[in-house]
Amino acid sequence: MLKKIFFKKKTQRKHIVSKDNLDLNKLPQHIGIIMDGNGRWATGKGLIRTSGHKAGANTVKNILMTCIKLNIPVLTVYAFSTENWKRPITEVNFLMNLFSNFLAAQIEDLCKNNVQIKFIGRIDELPGTLAKEFHKAEEITKDNTGVKFNVAINYGGRDEIVTAVKNIAKQVNDGTLSVEQIDDKIIDDSLYTKGLPPVDLMIRTSGDMRLSNFLLWQSAYAEFWFTKTNWPDFTSEEFIEALIDFQHRDRRFGGLDKKLN
Repeated sequence: MLKKIFFKKKTQRKHIVSKDNLDLNKLPQHIGIIMDGNGRWATGKGLIRTSGHKAGANTVKNILMTCIKLNIPVLTVYAFSTENWKRPITEVNFLMNLFSNFLAAQIEDLCKNNVQIKFIGRIDELPGTLAKEFHKAEEITKDNTGVKFNVAINYGGRDEIVTAVKNIAKQVNDGTLSVEQIDDKIIDDSLYTKGLPPVDLMIRTSGDMRLSNFLLWQSAYAEFWFTKTNWPDFTSEEFIEALIDFQHRDRRFGGLDKKLN
């Protein structure tokens, strides 16, 4: 299975991605992806924007399968932000239906591949039966021990932190927590990603170079990898290229390079 991923023929890139270039013992523990460029992909092909979102769903499947094959512990994707409600109602409705249909079509494969899915964000504020469907999928896959697949929907990084602060303040007010006890772990445990490692690698497609309010706390020391490729055209090969680049980063976490000490 891995051979097909690592030795896929390249026609447009300068470097050949091979298994020998990737150290399977030094993979990121948590990868975040800002899946940008669905609309631009569709517009560039003379299609309506929703066609791009549909094509992007197939890319999600491909990248998740690559994470499964590589035993990546955690993958978190940005599917719909708290700001995305500003988009045209027809596009928003299409996305809500796409989320529901995608989940229904993939839940069996998620279980088959031992994936644990979780939806993060203001899930209970979603329209229709989406919240119920998402919670059901979480319940079905909760005992799976493979890739932890987080899908951020109706999510905002600042909103997540504000919610965490409010919950911590309530504990202080109730007397169950003192101000002196508040530390990084208390905040970590108050976020949607409680119990998960921080983001090691953040990938953004389609050329923009910003976080866009995604996993702000969790990405404090993440390595960033940007590509101009629109999300529907993002392949497993390019994903692996990002992993190889990550493995060549000098991650000092505020310290000095050991070679310079």
